[in-house]
Amino acid sequence: MNESVRVAVIQAAPIIMNRDATIEKAVSLIKSAGESGAQIVVFPEAFIPAYPRGLSFGTVIGNRTEEGRKDWYRYWENSITVPGEETEQLGEAAREAGVYLIMGVTERDQEYSGGTLYCSVIFIGPDGSLMGKHRKLKPTAAERIVWGEGDGSTLPVFKTPYGKIGALICWENYMPLARAAMYAQGIQLYIAPTADARESWQSTIRHIAMEGRCFVLSCNQFVTKEMYPTDLACYGDLDSAPEVMSNGGSTIVGPLGDYVAEPVWGKEEIILADLDLKQIAYSQFDFDVVGHYARPDVFKLEVNEEKKGIIEWKK
Repeated sequence: MNESVRVAVIQAAPIIMNRDATIEKAVSLIKSAGESGAQIVVFPEAFIPAYPRGLSFGTVIGNRTEEGRKDWYRYWENSITVPGEETEQLGEAAREAGVYLIMGVTERDQEYSGGTLYCSVIFIGPDGSLMGKHRKLKPTAAERIVWGEGDGSTLPVFKTPYGKIGALICWENYMPLARAAMYAQGIQLYIAPTADARESWQSTIRHIAMEGRCFVLSCNQFVTKEMYPTDLACYGDLDSAPEVMSNGGSTIVGPLGDYVAEPVWGKEEIILADLDLKQIAYSQFDFDVVGHYARPDVFKLEVNEEKKGIIEWKK
């Protein structure tokens, strides 16, 4: 493993509900990060085509409106397939910049009916190839209106010259056994795309860094209300929303829980940092969660890695 790596955490907003324009913006940001020497580039949760904060899609318990269905269709139409044309575009950008790219997307199912969306993270190598993806296991609260549940078949950790990279999305990071599944695979660069801009989130990722003895790259969007398209049928949902819809807070934490890059609030920014990868081994001197500090004789983790399919049809 290399002894150091330069990383870029991209705190930015998409062009909301516009897949093509968002990809164009992402390509430009990837290029800028690569020109700054970044070798790993991380984007926020659901960057393509948007994290639909504040939107109800015309839904209350027991009722959906026709206008809300139209807004949902617009969101569905601007989501991406994995793999697909959009991942090829992002792969070309990663290849030209020579970076590992970790991107939050809303993914459209292409294996069954095509009607289900997933909150996913895709991993692209510096050769432009799609390495794999992770689908969010449990959408939180009203997120369940738009996203389905992932399964244990997409909990990968990838070996790279800079260490083992994997990701859990937003409040999945509050799931102790999901974290344990990452630790058990030897994760060293822990990617945490999120939509949580609360101060308490900082405590979460600092704890994860110390618990896993890994670097944590937490990436959030900075979004204002004026960035939303006003022709959404449910735009009125935002009438009482604050002007700043997501205040950011993207940051990088070292394996002893200290900030490598302080949280950035209130603006879009490419956060660059040089990580001293020796710090991982240094930190494991007195605590290794799946090594000398583990008790496999007492505790056992089982992960179902089977793909969740549809009901089997038999004639």
